[in-house]
Amino acid sequence: MHKTKRPYLLPEPLTCDPAEVANGVSLTLAEAFVDKHEQKARRYDYMEALYKGFHDVYKQPEKEDWKPDNRLAVNFPRYITQTFTGYGYGIPIKETHPDESVNDSIRAFCDANDMTDHEAELITKCCIYGHAWEYIYQDESAQTRVTECTPKELFVVYDDTMSKRALFAVRYGRHSIDGRQQGALYGEILTRAEIIRFDGRKQTERIPNPYGYIPCVEWRLNDERMGLYEAVAGLVEAYNHTLGEKANDVDAFAEAYLAILGAEVDDDGLYKIRDNRIINLYGTDDAKDILVQFLQKPTADGTQENLLNRLENLIYQTSMVANISDEAFGNATSGTALAYKLQAMSNLALTFDRKITKSIKKRYKIWASLGTNTPDPDAWKEIDIKMTRNLPKNLAEEAQTAAQLSGVVSQETQLSVLSIVQDPKEEIERMEEESESAQSKTLDLWAQRQQVGEADEQSGVLAKAGDRSEKEVHNR
Repeated sequence: MHKTKRPYLLPEPLTCDPAEVANGVSLTLAEAFVDKHEQKARRYDYMEALYKGFHDVYKQPEKEDWKPDNRLAVNFPRYITQTFTGYGYGIPIKETHPDESVNDSIRAFCDANDMTDHEAELITKCCIYGHAWEYIYQDESAQTRVTECTPKELFVVYDDTMSKRALFAVRYGRHSIDGRQQGALYGEILTRAEIIRFDGRKQTERIPNPYGYIPCVEWRLNDERMGLYEAVAGLVEAYNHTLGEKANDVDAFAEAYLAILGAEVDDDGLYKIRDNRIINLYGTDDAKDILVQFLQKPTADGTQENLLNRLENLIYQTSMVANISDEAFGNATSGTALAYKLQAMSNLALTFDRKITKSIKKRYKIWASLGTNTPDPDAWKEIDIKMTRNLPKNLAEEAQTAAQLSGVVSQETQLSVLSIVQDPKEEIERMEEESESAQSKTLDLWAQRQQVGEADEQSGVLAKAGDRSEKEVHNR
């Protein structure tokens, strides 16, 4: 019998007495926390397998060869993740600063690190695992770089006080043996003062930490660090099991046994019953008493369909991610109607927005700690972070709304309702430039006409003067 179960516990932060690291972090202490962290790997592996489509239905014990044994999995976790990330963060996050010099530095930093793709990967990992890590480092050219890490390869140890202050972080892996990562540990211990690299039980390098902060930032989907589809994992497994059993019933119907009642079959025929799907029972030679019919087990097609529909609805309702393939979305003729259908997913995205904003601010706090990035270490405080929902646009409706706001709100607010305007301030500047250019052209044209008029008038005066001169000469 199929049983749905949760084979793990939700992740809890690793904590340590600050006194244990007062004189630095030893390899022995780091190894002890690695052992604790590896106990969480089962949960992370399970969530990753769900996303990739390797569901538990494929791990169930196999049935006998002669029984239908369909294993079907609908990849709801991937669909839920892609739908949510596309809706909430399909349009890249915008990070700007009011100071142009700082803003230029931020743009250069983002371009060098392909920040749009980097942040998209972090968001996807948060949806899968519930949280992810952004690792910050200096490359060979002393440029600040960022990369994403899964929670399977990096963790932070916090103090056990109310402040929950980070003490150190460990980024690690294991050497591969026969294709399996079961060898010696290697990696880095990250503290505020230094970065300690190790391989096995030996320190290989100690380098100063240029930032003064632990160079990693946690991105969290929520405070509990629950994955986006974690609450519906059992529903997904139940759906897969029910769908597989329904396919088994179809196969059983197609391969139903033929019963021949009333005539004897020899011993050799008994061995062929399973292969030929014929059952033969004898006891009469009277033709009217011989019965030939297919044997079919009772089906529960209606019950199965009701269960599948109920499970599918619960999966979307509980995950709070809309099924945008549903016909109901095609009936949303206005932006307001569509907004109501996406309300739950919008609320979920708004909660995640606050977590993302906090993480991005911390990233730029570390980035601004280096004078080579920006001379102002507090520049990160004024960075504006904006998320835009990826929704179908009704430009006619937006233009009508913007026109009705004329004279009611500022021009910047008026332009902000137009999705085709990326930056209202820049748009206002362009409009002013176009207006000044048009005025300049008008003035130039007017000046040209004035010059032509004056030239014509001057020509007329000269012509009249010439006529007078000719008359005077003639009169003489």
